[in-house]
Amino acid sequence: MNAQTAPEDLLPLSPAVFHILLALATGEMHGYGIMREIAAATSGQMRIGPGTLYRSIRQMLDLGIIEESDERPDPTLDDERRRYYRLTGFGRRAAQAEAARLAQLVRAAEARRLLPNAGDAAGIEGAS
Repeated sequence: MNAQTAPEDLLPLSPAVFHILLALATGEMHGYGIMREIAAATSGQMRIGPGTLYRSIRQMLDLGIIEESDERPDPTLDDERRRYYRLTGFGRRAAQAEAARLAQLVRAAEARRLLPNAGDAAGIEGAS
């Protein structure tokens, strides 16, 4: 990626790309591990298939927001054909910028009473 590019220039990130970045924020993972982490972190509400995953990974590698890791787990515990990925510093900043953008949207939705406030025990159904 061009050194002049700011993380904010990549926004908004697609849901698939943002979820991949969130998964990799916990550490290096291979593709299948990323898919499992996304499904687990979203209680199954977000699932991405291999086509979307690897197309997104190629794009993310080209953008410089992730990189392939040279470090491998113990070969007796892992398949040597697996590729592991990790966030770059630029990728972490892009994920932070996207998280801030989404937080701002949530605040706007709360201000319009589209979401319950933290102290609103009645929830959405109780909004008038």
